[in-house]
Amino acid sequence: MEKNLSRQLYNVPIAENCSFIKMARKKRSFQQPLPQTTEDQKNKPRYQDHFQQNVGRKIEDAGKKFQGQGKNILYGIAAIAVLAIIIGIFYSYNRRSNAAGQTALGKAIETSQAQVTDSPAPAGSTTKTFKTEKERAEAAVAEFQAVADKFGGSVGEKARYFAAVNRLSIDRNTAIQDLEGLANSSGDVGSLAKFALAHAKADDGKADEAIEIYKGLAAASDPVIAKDTINFALAELYEKKGMKQEAVDLYFSIAKTASEAKDKDGKALPVGAAGREAKTKLEQLDPEKAKEIKEPEMDPSSLGGMPFGN
Repeated sequence: MEKNLSRQLYNVPIAENCSFIKMARKKRSFQQPLPQTTEDQKNKPRYQDHFQQNVGRKIEDAGKKFQGQGKNILYGIAAIAVLAIIIGIFYSYNRRSNAAGQTALGKAIETSQAQVTDSPAPAGSTTKTFKTEKERAEAAVAEFQAVADKFGGSVGEKARYFAAVNRLSIDRNTAIQDLEGLANSSGDVGSLAKFALAHAKADDGKADEAIEIYKGLAAASDPVIAKDTINFALAELYEKKGMKQEAVDLYFSIAKTASEAKDKDGKALPVGAAGREAKTKLEQLDPEKAKEIKEPEMDPSSLGGMPFGN
């Protein structure tokens, strides 16, 4: 508005402009404003729209609420920033430590599976060899224990499981105690520890305890270990205890399921090792029952279309 007024004054002719100024001066000389008293200033209404009034009141209330708490607010903001940094560092470290832990675990597994031989390793070879199984077990336990001590989470738990399994041949009592502790945990390691514990108890002549563990694993809705593997071990234990019918029923179930397995297209699948072994066991215990299991009719295309007998 001031710019428009300036332009208007600038465009008025000089004479008119001068007279306008004179009139303005004369008018100002007759209308001098009276000084306002303090009482008038207090009673003079101040204009505020609804938005300004509400926002102003909220800001004023907030100002009173946080008055004298500036340091606390800054400390709170700083704490949030530090927490975010710590979380970022944690996830970054977790990724790095997980990768390092998996590498260390893999090296320990290689040690546990190293060759036992009296022959020295070829010159320049980095492959580990051991003269006895006891030496290999001791070396593997030491490596697995080092991984468990250094890394936590799933890597450390797996390392403790492998350490216990390898310790069975050198310190059986301690190994069984370790497996019992791991068997109480949930997840993959818990199931693996239960299976190893059942096998150890069966070897120690504690068949009833082993059977209960195997039955619990077989009843799991989503077992980590294949049900055929669990049931086969359970059937073998029934057989050793003289529980022939229970063993026959399990061997039959494993062999029949394997013979009827089909792929997603409905074609018969080759019988796996567990199915073949179960049928062999069944033929020994109950030949007539074994005859009920038919060999699957394999599609030649699933075998590569190669004729046999030529």
